[in-house]
Amino acid sequence: MLSEFVAALAARLQKCAAAAEGTFSSVAVKGALRRTQQLHAVVVVSAPCPHSPFLNNNLIATYGRCGFPGEARRLFDVMPQRSVVSYNVLISVCCRDPVHAPSALRLLPAMASMEIRPTASTLSSLLQATSCLGGEKVGSMLHARVVVCGFLANVCVQTALLVMYSTLGRTDRARRMFGEMAARDTVAWNSMILAHVKNSEIHRGLLLFYGMLSEGLQPTNFTFSIVAKACSRSGDRCTGEATHALIVKAGSPDDVPLHNALLDMYASWGNLEAADSIFRWNRRRDLVSWNSMLAGYAEHGNVEKAVDLFVQLWASPEPLEPDEYTLAAIISATAALPAMKYGKPLHAQVVKCGLESSVFVGSTLLDMYFKNQEPCFARRHFSMITEKDVVLWTDMIAGHARAGEGETAMMYLNKMLEEGHALDGFSLSSSLISSADLAALKQGEIIHSVVVKTGYETEICVCGSLVDMYAKNGVLEAAASVFHRTVNPDLKCWNSMLGGHGHHGNAEQAFKLFEDMLEHGIEPDQVTFLSLLSACSHCGLVERGKLYWYKMFVAGFLPGPKHYTCMVSLLSKAGLLQEAEEFISSSPFVESFPELWRILLSSCVVFRDLHRGVHAANQVLTLDPDDGTTHVLLSNLYASVGRWDAVAEMRRKFRGLMLVKDPGLSWIEIGAMIHAFSAGDESHTLVDDARAVLQRLLGNLKGWEMSEADLT
Repeated sequence: MLSEFVAALAARLQKCAAAAEGTFSSVAVKGALRRTQQLHAVVVVSAPCPHSPFLNNNLIATYGRCGFPGEARRLFDVMPQRSVVSYNVLISVCCRDPVHAPSALRLLPAMASMEIRPTASTLSSLLQATSCLGGEKVGSMLHARVVVCGFLANVCVQTALLVMYSTLGRTDRARRMFGEMAARDTVAWNSMILAHVKNSEIHRGLLLFYGMLSEGLQPTNFTFSIVAKACSRSGDRCTGEATHALIVKAGSPDDVPLHNALLDMYASWGNLEAADSIFRWNRRRDLVSWNSMLAGYAEHGNVEKAVDLFVQLWASPEPLEPDEYTLAAIISATAALPAMKYGKPLHAQVVKCGLESSVFVGSTLLDMYFKNQEPCFARRHFSMITEKDVVLWTDMIAGHARAGEGETAMMYLNKMLEEGHALDGFSLSSSLISSADLAALKQGEIIHSVVVKTGYETEICVCGSLVDMYAKNGVLEAAASVFHRTVNPDLKCWNSMLGGHGHHGNAEQAFKLFEDMLEHGIEPDQVTFLSLLSACSHCGLVERGKLYWYKMFVAGFLPGPKHYTCMVSLLSKAGLLQEAEEFISSSPFVESFPELWRILLSSCVVFRDLHRGVHAANQVLTLDPDDGTTHVLLSNLYASVGRWDAVAEMRRKFRGLMLVKDPGLSWIEIGAMIHAFSAGDESHTLVDDARAVLQRLLGNLKGWEMSEADLT
């Protein structure tokens, strides 16, 4: 009778634990805890033996599985009788919770003080929690204890050691442990495959999968999930599709994580049709399924389907609440679209969901605002995020650098360093881009020294930015030095070097570099041809420019506005004004890019072509009636041919329209600070000091003139 009562209570305890285990519902967990506490009360009040170790051990296990290790520890502390099973159960409970894991390690000496010898189960539980217990040092200590206790041949302990070394990223030790195992089950194989995949040793992980198959072991759904993720990261379509065929052949039941892994694999390859097929076929879709499909559409620029899927999620009968990954995916997909229609309403949804401080969502919001050319909103959102990581700081630096706001980008770099964040390759690359755009050589050299100090000088993206920075600052020797030291320079490096030679009039070096690039097997892109056309424009090489224009079409590239700008500039500067005009008229940007007509107008002033110049000015003013620069150029054109009455009329019109010509700004870098100013500017804080120095210099010049006069 007693044994039946105890068995019934133990069965009900296990049922309570099963109700809470594997669920994230706080209601379910609280309900299971309440029922466990009720059964605990029954044990204390009604059980024939309330201090039964068997019942108390079951209670400890149930509290742990409900997610309340503290309750389990309190019960353990009041137990009058504790066996090795009691210790093992509590250690297992604590090891599953990162907060309580260190207390599990302290139970080991407590067992020794009670003269209770640890079992294989004791050490297996502790080994599995090593990452929470202090890492490799504690793991090595436990490994030594395994050897001392004589459990090294135990399969469970061997597997736990293997998992521990795999989790710590020590694949070398894991391989040694794996090689020493007499019997390897699927857990051991899965641990080895997962360890290598997580450690970016994809090829070795897949070889282990082939080895598992060759030994006749049937892969589990978890095995297939790992392999699908490996194929997703490596782009190995052959193995991925073969794995999918094995899954179909094995007749795996509805396994949501496995389906999600396959969906993510096909989406990462850009095979969105296959991904969508898996998504629609999966009848038990969870939020990860929706997020993976959304991310796939976003990554491959399928905005319309991403928006449709997001709408379907909201209308779905499944009780799914979008999380930060959902919102980040849809914001990323619609980032390049008008913010007023997509980005800002989604930002409002982020606030509504209470995710405005999420770093993950914040990064996509910053990207969206920068793509919409609204850096002020990016700055406002950035200031609202309390805990900013290096990714967010880098986004701000890169965003302002791309927007041409180099000074602001450098300001955020300085603030990032003041906050104590370590620079990574991308933040250094973005900072170098800002230095290049500002022609701030000193700052660029300082960043270069940081690159060397932090060991990023071998990263291709950083090398490309270094070449670009030195080239734009006119220090072509330094740019060439970095370029030649770069192992296997990518297209960005070649383009930066080409652009530097072209911009500074070294056309022949640019042409030679282009030939070298082709010999190295690097395929040119639109930026390459833009640099070559720019070199031809700077040096007035009309025929060579036409040749590269033709080669660009042969290579399969359609010219953009900047390519047309280079060609119009080349023809106009050479005095081929009629050809330049015909070139503009035949371009697809004739009605959307007034800069082409403005370039022609500028050359008409030089060559005094009144008729063609007036026509060009009219074309610009039709597109942009308030363009002050064009009014000034037209006035200069009339002046060049002696039409002073028209000049006076233009100036009256200029004043009547209340047009303001944007002043040209100059800047200078002094003491790692950039000072911007314009002609006649009196607003700078150091204007009085500058005026005093100028007066002293003028006095010195006058004294020099007088001394020259005295000598004669």
